[in-house]
Amino acid sequence: MTISFRIPALAVGAAAGALLLTACSATDTPPAAARTGDPDPGTGHLHGLGVDPADGALYAAGHLGVFRLGPTGAVRIADRYQDTMGFTVTGPRTFLASGHPSPTDPTATSPHLGLIRSTDAGQLWTTVSAAGKADFHSLQQAGEILYGLDSQTSQIWASKDAGATWEQRAKIPGADLATHPAAPQEVWATTRNGLLLHSTDGGTSFQPVRGTPALAAVERPAPDQLIAMTPDGKVLADGNGTSWTERGRLPQGAQPAVLTAASPTHLLAADTNDAVYESKDGGRTWTVVHRPGHTNTGH
Repeated sequence: MTISFRIPALAVGAAAGALLLTACSATDTPPAAARTGDPDPGTGHLHGLGVDPADGALYAAGHLGVFRLGPTGAVRIADRYQDTMGFTVTGPRTFLASGHPSPTDPTATSPHLGLIRSTDAGQLWTTVSAAGKADFHSLQQAGEILYGLDSQTSQIWASKDAGATWEQRAKIPGADLATHPAAPQEVWATTRNGLLLHSTDGGTSFQPVRGTPALAAVERPAPDQLIAMTPDGKVLADGNGTSWTERGRLPQGAQPAVLTAASPTHLLAADTNDAVYESKDGGRTWTVVHRPGHTNTGH
């Protein structure tokens, strides 16, 4: 089902710019370093962040692979350069993602990976479904329902069997999805123009949430809590999208591109310059955990 509504004129150019930077073309190629063995080219634009509950390790997924973040920098997992979109941690050492294979991968048969899964913290990935068909820029596990936002069609996909089969639901100009396992029929989304949308029927239809400031990203770490970021890095909290309270903000000048809530208090964010920040007090204060240029080759 396709929804239609007018997007009101808002001063949200910055939001659109921040979000568009997270999208990648299947025709993009890695820099020559990825092909010649020159110094590691780094993460590329960051698309996703997560915390592995197995050991508390921080992970970043970018245009040039998946990385474990640590004191010595970002360590590339398995020497793999796939463009990893829709990255989400769903359990101990268990990751879901989508995106595009590395152009140097001789086994690649399509520019779109569909839904892929790793059960060993990114060492190996297996195709679950939709290879060659879907490019999920956001994936959210909400109890028994897995939601995906396909960038090819702007359509919400929903699966009740861990991504083996899918139903196609509403089309929205979406950029980011947010759900919670305790409310699997509720889906929140930000649009490419910074609007907040809400669905109560499993993504079949959406309604704009009026009076919301322009948002770059949204998360739902608890059934009664939304966490969001504005294009200028302010951290906002609310229960149902109608009454936002400012909690804090990223360092001055940081424009958010990614927001992930590992818990109501443990937040991760990446900016448009691919620096990664961490908050352990719900977004009130932030520390830098990675800056571009600190990348190591590893396995």
